[in-house]
Amino acid sequence: MEISKTEIASASLAGKSSKATSSSSQELRGAEILVKALQAEGVKYIWGYPGGAVLHIYDAFFKQDTIQHVLVRHEQAAVHAADGYARATGDVGVALVTSGPGVTNAVTGIATAYMDSIPMVIISGQVPTHAIGMDAFQECDAVGITRPVVKHNFLVKDARDLALTLKKAFHIARSGRPGPVVVDIPKDVSFKKVPYAGYPASVEMRSYNPVRKGHGGQIRKALQLLLAAKRPFIYTGGGVLLSNASAELRALVDMLGYPCTNTLMGLGAYPASDRKFLGMLGMHGTLEANHAMQHCDVLLAVGARFDDRVIGNPKHFAQNERKIIHIDIDPSSISKRVRVDIPIVGDVKDVLTEMIAMIKEGAFKPDADALGAWWETIDGWRERNCMKYSMGKGDVIKPQYVVETLWNMTKDIDAYITSDVGQHQMWAAQYYKFEEPRRWINSGGLGTMGVGIPYAMGIKLAKPESEVFCITGEGSVQMCIQELSTCLQYNTPIKIVSLNNRYLGMVRQWQEVEYEGRYSHSYMDALPNFVKLAEAYGHVGMLIERPQDVEPALREARKLKDRTVFMDFRTDPTENVFPMVQAGKGITEMLLGSEDL
Repeated sequence: MEISKTEIASASLAGKSSKATSSSSQELRGAEILVKALQAEGVKYIWGYPGGAVLHIYDAFFKQDTIQHVLVRHEQAAVHAADGYARATGDVGVALVTSGPGVTNAVTGIATAYMDSIPMVIISGQVPTHAIGMDAFQECDAVGITRPVVKHNFLVKDARDLALTLKKAFHIARSGRPGPVVVDIPKDVSFKKVPYAGYPASVEMRSYNPVRKGHGGQIRKALQLLLAAKRPFIYTGGGVLLSNASAELRALVDMLGYPCTNTLMGLGAYPASDRKFLGMLGMHGTLEANHAMQHCDVLLAVGARFDDRVIGNPKHFAQNERKIIHIDIDPSSISKRVRVDIPIVGDVKDVLTEMIAMIKEGAFKPDADALGAWWETIDGWRERNCMKYSMGKGDVIKPQYVVETLWNMTKDIDAYITSDVGQHQMWAAQYYKFEEPRRWINSGGLGTMGVGIPYAMGIKLAKPESEVFCITGEGSVQMCIQELSTCLQYNTPIKIVSLNNRYLGMVRQWQEVEYEGRYSHSYMDALPNFVKLAEAYGHVGMLIERPQDVEPALREARKLKDRTVFMDFRTDPTENVFPMVQAGKGITEMLLGSEDL
């Protein structure tokens, strides 16, 4: 059922105002209680696909008009779209799938959200309670299957437990270190009528009380160490964005004058145009960021987890002595891969706020002379200009040029960039300069191909006035390309920038570097005509084959504000992503170009 955006807005406000618990009890079906719970949580959109086990829930959705259901073409895309919505807005994303293959199709999306700590609630249908364990039609153990890739999951066996269970699910999903929560609802539970006295106004869980406020003594010790540093470095990850702490991070970095880097998931937390920003670090990070990470004497890690793509070989990283301060809301992330000297468990926003207050109160300042010498060293690394690339003879489109051109055209507007996974993802991260948080939406931890279009769909519904671009490749885009149909039905006019090099590019690059050019099954031999395919779905398709046509094509696509446009850029098939740190190498053992191969 489609409704206008005006109706959605007014209806969602009405839904939000219903949060107070009702004093009088009424008889409602489980499905109706579910809808009321979602309304009370202020949910505006839910992405899903119907099936037998959730038909009572779909019937309840038909009878309401405050939440817009978006019918996707595959359950994986339902979870990805809800995930993209959550990443861009900070709200909890909600998806609805049926039992059996419905929930197994959703597992990739759930795992993607879990790896990147995205707040989500996924509602799955289940066979009736009496049939559970009997190998019923479309039955699977949703709780068991999803357990390794969720923050928590529930099987609701009594309709009277639904309201409280949903309250717990949303609370768990959005608090502490966020993550996806699965609520599995048997068909008879969604149909049964039970007394309903209203949605709980609050919830208390004795076994779940995440710490928000950091330990004051630890914060003071960390500051003393940080302010006494000769070669300080601030390393930040996705946790800064998840706790909406970009303003606090910027204030701290500007106050201290220290160099700063973001991980792939943290881009936009600190403005890319600022001199103190050294670029992204890690496997495809800048030379200056990686060398500063290796050679600093005090490292402040904020909402980051020292993963393998960031520090490379842990033994190499440990060769240089440095003191490490680690701020994270999840105590299990601290000293997990790298030994930490001063752990601070707490919400990033709260801890940084307290740090800033202590700096303002104290008289101790950073060592200006030592900091000046450190910046001279960093500027020496910067002079290498590790991000330069060649335009060649100008007869073939370089993928970096497409991204740079897009950035130049959109840097002064509110634009959102999604990507799939591969070379195009790294070029987008390297050459699109993100100034604001939550504008770069990609799959980091799991590295999931196919997320780009669903992410963009979810964001466009949330941010209809913003321009949303999906930077993808001809391999990744085919994973969920059926969602072009969803884009048409729900009028989400996104712009798809496909860097088509006729290869599974990152696989081909590794085969060139590590396997002596044995390109095993990385070449795409039977690609569709993407222009005709886009047109078949009711959209606009463009083929761009010459460098001089890149900018005009992007301008033309942007003018078509109410249309989804698929731009098929035929790019250089031999281009590699540099810098590059090979597997097993240290982060300063970098390949800077083809001459290093």
